[in-house]
Amino acid sequence: MEKKSILNNKMFLYMTEFFAGMSVMAVELGASRLLAPYFSSSQIVWTIIIGTIMIAMALGNIYGGKAADKNPDPGRLYKRILVAAIWIAAIPVLGKYIIIGISALLVFAVNSNFLVIAAFATCMVVFVFPLFLLGTVTPSLAKYTTESLEDNGKIIGTLGAFNTVGSIIGTFVPTFVTIPAVGTAVTFLIFAGILMALCIAFFVSSGKKETKRVVAGLLIFIICCFFGHSTSFAFWENKLTYEGESVYNYLQVKETPDSVILSTNVLFGVQSIHIKDGALTGMYYDYALAAPYMSGVKEKAASGENSDLLILGMGTGTYATQVSRYFDNVNVEGVEIDDKITDLAHKYFELPKETKVTTYDGRAYLAAVDKKYDVIMVDAYQDITIPFQMSSTEFFTMVKEHLAPGGVMVVNMNMYSDDNESTINRYLADTISSVFENVVTVDVPNSTNKELFATDNAEFLDRLSQNSALEEDAQLRAMMGKVRDNCICYEKGNNIMTDDKAPVELLGMKQIDSIIKSEVKYYKDVFKTQGIQGLF
Repeated sequence: MEKKSILNNKMFLYMTEFFAGMSVMAVELGASRLLAPYFSSSQIVWTIIIGTIMIAMALGNIYGGKAADKNPDPGRLYKRILVAAIWIAAIPVLGKYIIIGISALLVFAVNSNFLVIAAFATCMVVFVFPLFLLGTVTPSLAKYTTESLEDNGKIIGTLGAFNTVGSIIGTFVPTFVTIPAVGTAVTFLIFAGILMALCIAFFVSSGKKETKRVVAGLLIFIICCFFGHSTSFAFWENKLTYEGESVYNYLQVKETPDSVILSTNVLFGVQSIHIKDGALTGMYYDYALAAPYMSGVKEKAASGENSDLLILGMGTGTYATQVSRYFDNVNVEGVEIDDKITDLAHKYFELPKETKVTTYDGRAYLAAVDKKYDVIMVDAYQDITIPFQMSSTEFFTMVKEHLAPGGVMVVNMNMYSDDNESTINRYLADTISSVFENVVTVDVPNSTNKELFATDNAEFLDRLSQNSALEEDAQLRAMMGKVRDNCICYEKGNNIMTDDKAPVELLGMKQIDSIIKSEVKYYKDVFKTQGIQGLF
């Protein structure tokens, strides 16, 4: 009688397939957002997430089919879904601690490919088991819904359609609705709750005596909702001014007595900074101020002419604010793909209201406008996440075409650089040198940044010296002298990136390994000599 009543209510089983497909995609997208603040959102991390999830689903398909043949009891399937729901609900509570724990262990155990290994280990520990359980849904339901060979094709096709439609919805809803509105943590809880409700409906309607199991699962879910609704990824931080998420980023604003700082990834440092007293930042933004001098902005201002400056990767407008403060008659425009960052810029970072900010992709913006600029700053490279479309000869050619005569492009290369020919900075500099006639670089001390200046005007360094020497602000004048003294003419190589071939993720991963090795050497030495107690 139990089997017959279930088969008479095939729509419920189809809805199970629908919500299972939807939850798999929601968890996959949630996984990318959970990992991004710690491991970046690069193609490498996405590949690892997709690969491990596909492994889990494949194994789940095999097990689900065998289990259904061995014991065709739908109750067993819904018990697995219940466990999956509880596990997914626990991810917001425990996931970030597991990530930090795995990372801490691997830092001392792994010498290369840290990003790949740490991301893969995290996916295996956190996501494989619940998705393995959800992978058992399709073959199990195929068994329960098929009555004869005459209609099995139609039924399995219907199951596939429900799964696909659910997956489509599970792709769009987290990205465009739940994550921007309520965050990654609550998104996990929402889809765990959907699976939980599905299981409760099944056990109640089928008369299964699973009261204790269901009540226990419901209590665990409620506990997870209580402790897991927080959106805090940097759980070790106290008194953050703002913490939230957008379609593109995890966002964190931290205020100190002297400054306001934006971070988009908790393990990869500062993305933007505002110095409250108006002083120089001490960071790469100060070095990039050489570009207006190189392009003759000061000369134009003296003769009453206006200059135009474009920033691709506006962030919260640190560079825009500095340019507006130190240079007259300059129209500053910014392009920032994340509109929430622009909102934070106006709220916390004192971005001038007259500064125009367009919410768009940097390259797409250049393709859409004909305007020429005296300075174009490219500051769209974020940790390992370097947009390939903004690292190619085609892109830098487009930038060059938008520069006025004598104009200068300044690029913030934010990955640690060494003498190895295969670094991401080498590839970027070689690519830029294939487009521009004159390229110089300046290392930013005590950071992983390097500023690159490119132009077709051979007199740009003389302009820097002459114009900065007349600067009234002594601190800025000294900084420009420092830039001029440390400029190194770049000798171009043959590492050219194009739209067709730009291995920025793999090159960036190598640099992350170099950074990690350098940063943890001290702690490894302490551990070797003093053990765990020395670390604490």
